[in-house]
Amino acid sequence: MKSWLYIVLAFLGGVSFGVPSSFVKLAYQNGFDTADVVGAQFFFGASILWLISIFRMKTRTSLKTIGTLLLAGTPMTFTTLMYYQSLNYLDASIAIIILFQFTWMGVLGEWLIDKVRPTRGKIISIILLLIGSLLAVNITDTPLHTIPLQGIVWGLLAAVSFTVFIFVSGRVSIQTPPFKKSVFMATGAFIVSLCIYPPLFLVNGSMTGDFFIWGLIYGLFGVALPPLLFSISLPHMGSGLGTILSASELPTSVFLSMVILREHVSWIQWSGTVVILFGIVLPSLLAAYTTNKYKSRLST
Repeated sequence: MKSWLYIVLAFLGGVSFGVPSSFVKLAYQNGFDTADVVGAQFFFGASILWLISIFRMKTRTSLKTIGTLLLAGTPMTFTTLMYYQSLNYLDASIAIIILFQFTWMGVLGEWLIDKVRPTRGKIISIILLLIGSLLAVNITDTPLHTIPLQGIVWGLLAAVSFTVFIFVSGRVSIQTPPFKKSVFMATGAFIVSLCIYPPLFLVNGSMTGDFFIWGLIYGLFGVALPPLLFSISLPHMGSGLGTILSASELPTSVFLSMVILREHVSWIQWSGTVVILFGIVLPSLLAAYTTNKYKSRLST
């Protein structure tokens, strides 16, 4: 697979994570709670992957590998749980910017753990992402002292957990086929969610009406697609670049909040979205420029 395809897949992994938040707010507005949302997300996500796996899995997997992948899926549960808890205290636009701190956390983690110093392109990209995120949520209209501390804490914990998830996706059982890897990671996340929230949503009448459709959306975009896309792409690009590309989550969330929740999005927020998108593609553009420059020197 060509390198640009891995970049696209990591970008789409971030987009997938940006889809559920607006539908979560819809569920909260209609009287559902975090237990219903989290339970439905992992139930549907794991179910979708297992239904597809009936036609896909033809080779056996060792119990050791299965156990490792089940454990590797747990950060996905905690990211979802903590982020959705932050949505109980914060507007979606504020919660997403706090979660967005995973962009620099991932690059810092790669530096500390893998001893890979961030390139100038990555540093510039992170600066652009942070500037763009402040513009995208129009933070100037929201005084910091009015933001509930509980929401900030939950959002930062979600950012740490999401950073761990990205690191794990690019390192654990890289020899395992991506789809099989995603099935067991999603299953591990579902098991952990059951330990935290018993599946009462299956028997209390929550699965009727719109919530059933929302649950499918949570499961597909919040559980099924991200580990699959990251499992394919991240081993080939590193977690630092992966976290930058995953920043596509924020513009996706802003756009859907406008379309689904009818939230007003100002021109300042749109300009921030453009800055974010530029920050996402900048490392790839610089890498391509460096490669072409090197090739031209060799040809001369």
